[in-house]
Amino acid sequence: MRHQRAGVHLSRTSAHRKALFSNLVAALFYSERIRTTDAKAKETRRLAERTITWARRVGDALTKKPDKRSNEESARVVHAVRMARRVVRDRGAVTKLFDELAPRYLGRHGGYTRIVKLGQRPGDAAPMSLLELIPDEGAKSASKPEGKEGKEGKEAKGKGGAKVEAKAEGKAGKAAKAAAEPAKKKPASKSKAEK
Repeated sequence: MRHQRAGVHLSRTSAHRKALFSNLVAALFYSERIRTTDAKAKETRRLAERTITWARRVGDALTKKPDKRSNEESARVVHAVRMARRVVRDRGAVTKLFDELAPRYLGRHGGYTRIVKLGQRPGDAAPMSLLELIPDEGAKSASKPEGKEGKEGKEAKGKGGAKVEAKAEGKAGKAAKAAAEPAKKKPASKSKAEK
């Protein structure tokens, strides 16, 4: 029984597993969206949310300039950076975490990521997911005036929403072309009939 044993093995050695998840979390922080298998996405989410929480907890100190921080605040920031570096070994990703992502989530207590199921991978039928960071509250309020368009887009989308949109656009485009083509063909057929 695996009681009280958090995490997944994924048939890898511990060093390989740590490197894998470190790279996945760094990629998530850089691009804010990654495509991976379900099992890797769920474990990466656990580590990414913990790391973002370390950065968010020192958000009040991060808003101040480094030379304006007290000794206690500087110590808290250094400690949080070191804790984040335990999970993410990429300096650039940690810098982005503390400079951009932590201030974004100051008002949010957990739930910084979202997993969207994508279906199966073509080669081996592995279940795939999209792991993405939740946009900040300012972006949501800016997109709310477009509410009607957003609702229509959501209704049109389901599984494979992008494919549904592309097909709908393709059908609309084909219908427009078909309507335009007969007009072109009619003069051509008339000219043949007239000859």
